Amino acid sequence: MFIAVYWWRVKPGKEDQFRRAWFRGTELIKARLGGLGSRLHHNSDGRFVAYAQWPDQATWQRAYDAHFDYGEPETARLFTDAVAEGAPGHMPVFSMTVTDDLLDLKRAA
Repeated sequence: MFIAVYWWRVKPGKEDQFRRAWFRGTELIKARLGGLGSRLHHNSDGRFVAYAQWPDQATWQRAYDAHFDYGEPETARLFTDAVAEGAPGHMPVFSMTVTDDLLDLKRAA
C-alpha cells in the first residue's frame, strides 16, 4: 500500500466549498483512478491535510501523471477555486509505503 500526504490553505469563507469538492474528488479518484480513499484533517495552523491511500506507488504515479483527471471539471474547478496555497508542484509532502498497519477502521457506534 502507498500513502500520499497533502496540505492546503483554503481561502477564507471557502472551507465548505473546499470540503465538498475534496469529498467528491476523492469519490471520483476511487471510482476512476484506482485510489483507495482518503481522510481530510484540519490542522491547528489552519491547513487542511489529507492522507490518501493507494494500492501501490505505480497506481498513484499514473493518476499523478494524468493530473488526477477524474473527468469532472466542475469539481476540480471548485476545489482549485477554494485553495489559497498548497505544497509546491502539488506534490505530496510525504509519500510512503506501509510497512506495518495497526489502524483500526471500525467506527464507534
